[in-house]
Amino acid sequence: MSLFSRTADLPGLQGTLRDCTAGGKGLQRLRAGDIAVINTADISRRDAQLLIDARPAAVVNMSRFSTGAVPNFGPHMLLDADVLLIEDTGLELAAGIRDGKKGRITEDGAVHLADRQIGAGRVVTAEEVEASFTEAQQSLVDHMEAFFGNTIQFIHSEGPLLIDGLGIPDTGADISGRKALVVSPGPDHRNEVKLLRNFIREYDPVIIGVDAAADTLLELGYKPDLIVGNPAGIGADTLRSGGRVILPADPDGHAAGLERIQDLGVGAMTFPAATDSATDLALLLADYHGAQIIVNAGSPFDLDAVFANDPAATPTALLTRSKLGARLVDASAISDLYTVNSGRGTAWLWAVLGILVAAAAIVLIVGLSGSGTFSDNLIDTWNSIALTFQGWFK
Repeated sequence: MSLFSRTADLPGLQGTLRDCTAGGKGLQRLRAGDIAVINTADISRRDAQLLIDARPAAVVNMSRFSTGAVPNFGPHMLLDADVLLIEDTGLELAAGIRDGKKGRITEDGAVHLADRQIGAGRVVTAEEVEASFTEAQQSLVDHMEAFFGNTIQFIHSEGPLLIDGLGIPDTGADISGRKALVVSPGPDHRNEVKLLRNFIREYDPVIIGVDAAADTLLELGYKPDLIVGNPAGIGADTLRSGGRVILPADPDGHAAGLERIQDLGVGAMTFPAATDSATDLALLLADYHGAQIIVNAGSPFDLDAVFANDPAATPTALLTRSKLGARLVDASAISDLYTVNSGRGTAWLWAVLGILVAAAAIVLIVGLSGSGTFSDNLIDTWNSIALTFQGWFK
């Protein structure tokens, strides 16, 4: 209980609040005895160590330190370092936090700014962390057994598609040897496309719009060469923009949205497969037709997503990306290549360039302003300046 008795006037652990969420800058200012506020579900060892190095008195998490999805060691590390943990305060805490202001945590997990409560969570104990870790271990094993069981089933049914491209339509688009950009309707796909503008301008890739992301492409000024998805969720103007339309279809050939295509008078091809992911079909399409590099925006995929049981991290997504191998690149990697940091290290270059430009302008003005030739005007001006300096020092 000594942890909760720092002052007699206001009960609870007191310290400076630091906003260490993704949008805050408190992590760089975090010092010993501060209260770190984060929004990190299933905190990893690396993130926990960054906090431990700063030696905060407490860490308040808007999310849960362990959700039970994965067995993570971060909470163990923080508790072993004698850091008080408060979790699951919710996002309403973000509205009340003031970075650098004094805060206070009471025994029941309430977070106060001065005498005002700005959030409330739950105090995390070592026993709860250990129990959650053990449960998550078993849950992960069960999930991965089911995941790879479904993966094997998909290989049984779609081996010819993955091996020889059986069922992939002949699009008529010139893909072979070119870069291809596949845009899926992910949460940040619009911004990702904006960050790829220099890549698009330089390489003129084949652009494939998936589902509603095809509308986004048209809104940003890019006409998709191919549109893959259910037409029911795609605008009429986009479907009529000139791109070849490919409808995902069941193995028996039935394609959802075919009636809409017929009503619009737009030609379309079907792509029968045992998956309902238009993104996976678009990636396989670009791969089969020989795209040199395939950039995917709006649909990131990694093993952590599989562990966390992300709905988009399906067995077909894993197999598709394994099929594409090194030719598949996430849009964030491409946009990073086109981002140049204009930090202090290059400031002196701009200063030197400015001086050179100014000197060149002066030379041009002097050389062209006299009655003689360009060189004579420069010589006369230089002699005049030299005589002036001689007069000053006599």
